[in-house]
Amino acid sequence: MDARLDLFESTIAPQFAKYLNAAGRVVHESALPAATQELVKIRASQINGCGYCTDMHTKDATHAGESQARLNLVATWREATVFTEAERAALALAEQGTRIADAAGGVTDEVWAEAARHYDSDQLAALVAVVAIINAYTRLNVIVRKPAGDYVPGQWG
Repeated sequence: MDARLDLFESTIAPQFAKYLNAAGRVVHESALPAATQELVKIRASQINGCGYCTDMHTKDATHAGESQARLNLVATWREATVFTEAERAALALAEQGTRIADAAGGVTDEVWAEAARHYDSDQLAALVAVVAIINAYTRLNVIVRKPAGDYVPGQWG
């Protein structure tokens, strides 16, 4: 499978990615746990059907020491016992934040309250930001049909 558009041949895409990456750096440096950030990225990538982002973030999580069992269960996190209450709250928020069009009203008050029970305001801001950023990236990659499978951890810095 070939991508519809080589994003590196464009003058716009690299500039766009530069700003998304700068926003991502703010989240990466926040107090939101790195494992939670990767779990959220993986779940949103799965929902959006982005093979490239799913490949990237599962490999990055593995490289950072995440267990294969937890990675295997991200898609079915509700039935899995391997996630903390805080991670489950983040995954619920990520799902509703990703599926905004599927739920009139977006993120429910119940899901928000559960996330707020586990994360302070800075962590909540980082959680919202990581959901927004990964949704931007997954949509970009799905639209251009970026092939998956050859990502190497650390490849993008």
